[in-house]
Amino acid sequence: MAALELCGVALRGPVLNGSGSFDAIAARRAFGDALLERFPFDAFVSKTITLAPREGNPPPRLWETPAGMINSIGLPNKGLDGFLDSDLPELARLPVPLVVSVMGFTREELARLVAEVGARDEVAMLELNVSCPNVETGLVIGADPAETALALQQVRPESAKPLIVKLTPNAIDPAAVAAAAEGAGADAVSLVNTLKGMALDPETRQPWLGGRTGGVSGPAIRAIALEQVAAVASRVQIPVIGMGGISSGRQAADFIAAGATAVAIGTESFREPAAGWRIAAELADLSHSSGARAAGSTAV
Repeated sequence: MAALELCGVALRGPVLNGSGSFDAIAARRAFGDALLERFPFDAFVSKTITLAPREGNPPPRLWETPAGMINSIGLPNKGLDGFLDSDLPELARLPVPLVVSVMGFTREELARLVAEVGARDEVAMLELNVSCPNVETGLVIGADPAETALALQQVRPESAKPLIVKLTPNAIDPAAVAAAAEGAGADAVSLVNTLKGMALDPETRQPWLGGRTGGVSGPAIRAIALEQVAAVASRVQIPVIGMGGISSGRQAADFIAAGATAVAIGTESFREPAAGWRIAAELADLSHSSGARAAGSTAV
């Protein structure tokens, strides 16, 4: 695929990673400079960071489904200070623009994260993970248009960097949430995040995952994600980043046809760490083939 601009940031192509689905720091330690020479994504989205460090949910954290998985990781991270001191210098060495994913449990927390992360030159864009409850209101920020707008209104003045709002598919009307985000200053939206799910231990019949419930991802949610991307893209003028069970260039092309400017690869990277590179190549081949057919059909 050809290079493009996403929120004014130049990318060599349209394939990103889903936050938390690819550990670039561990991969760099394992593969060295070879990873940089053949990096599988056109922009890298960090794991979600929170203001304070988090250990995440107790194990077990993963459950394989017939068409994907359920994760109950719980956003383990070093917190803002640990990220800035330890992880950011490592991620800044990647050969693509860096998007840092942040999540706050109050609007004030989110604003501080945006201000401090956005002040760093190494960061090209920020992703706001709004799939958590606001502890002050009890509402999931990204499930309610008004709550989303209030969050954006508070954080928008804190940074001139592009803000991508990551939408939850568990909202009653994701397109309405996207429109509220756009109206309050979001530069782009990304969707879908995982759907809520549960798995039971086959012997005890009790929840298998340490966090009891988790997020369903992978091919099982692709049709849902595609519909929501199309609905959101028809409602907003800002770029849409589509994700949800993409495992091939053809499927990525479907999301772009539905209105996405770019796509993100998540669960497929657990099965195939270089999936982003393969999917980008397949997408480019499809684009070239389509271009050649179009040129042939207009030739005299």
